[in-house]
Amino acid sequence: MSTTEPPPDTYALLGPADIRELAAALGVRPTKQRGQNFVIDANTVRRIVRTAGVRPDDVVVEVGPGLGSLTLALLEAADRVVAVEIDDVLASALPATVQARMPARADRFSLVHSDAMQVTELPGPPPTALVANLPYNVAVPVLLHMLEHFPTIERTLVMVQAEVADRLAAGPGNKVYGVPSVKANWYADVKRAGSIGRTVFWPAPNVDSGLVSLVRRKEPLATSASRTEVFAVVDAAFAQRRKTLRAALAGWAGSAPAAEAALVAAGVSPQARGEGLTVEEFARIAESKPPETPPRNTPPSPSPSPSPSSLPTSKEPGA
Repeated sequence: MSTTEPPPDTYALLGPADIRELAAALGVRPTKQRGQNFVIDANTVRRIVRTAGVRPDDVVVEVGPGLGSLTLALLEAADRVVAVEIDDVLASALPATVQARMPARADRFSLVHSDAMQVTELPGPPPTALVANLPYNVAVPVLLHMLEHFPTIERTLVMVQAEVADRLAAGPGNKVYGVPSVKANWYADVKRAGSIGRTVFWPAPNVDSGLVSLVRRKEPLATSASRTEVFAVVDAAFAQRRKTLRAALAGWAGSAPAAEAALVAAGVSPQARGEGLTVEEFARIAESKPPETPPRNTPPSPSPSPSPSSLPTSKEPGA
């Protein structure tokens, strides 16, 4: 073989003609409803795997594998790959694609035919990495769901809409900092990891894409508040992001004065806004929530005294 030829496994990856041929054979047309844009460039999927730092001992979970472009590149590098696919046709076809193009690694591949938002367990060893081209319309909920339910995931690299990538990686004070930023940071250190052009997709999307890297915290955030309690504060703060926290958290705390008391106890200015707070500060606020005041038991009103005319009359003896 000529030294200028690519290694044999290069032919296993999918190119533009392969993607279109597979799609035509399956009668597949990418749908906006499911945010489907298939990667058609082998160099791009290899770049994603390289940027993700996939190791030979990794168990990688991939959400939304589509026709298998990224799946095959992951199988080249990881120990095992578990793909979660909701589409009936794509889910039924992917194992055959893996078997045909990478038979020596086919036993290292598993498919879960399900909505990723419903997945709480996966076959085989626990996953150590999440690498995915996430459907644009559900990217943030899916990402947060996977991080919540699979704490063994140490490293994540996701390709998402550029605007979503900016939001996920934004820090306090940034104009796009918001709920996704804080919640992602609850689990991990988050940063932008590159940009992806539109031409590597079929069909080409109308927006640019970005890579986001998330490395899980070595130790969970030090707080006595639960994730649910902290996220409730985050949701309330950004639901009315133009308002001060004293006003925005009034419903969460029970009243504006109660919100102010919680903020002062947490060392946060009641005049601050959510966009300026770190996840640690949101956790302190959650810890300081005043206990709910039980409704007062109002004593029953005394019964009205009967009027004299309503009293029974008794007859005199002998009458």
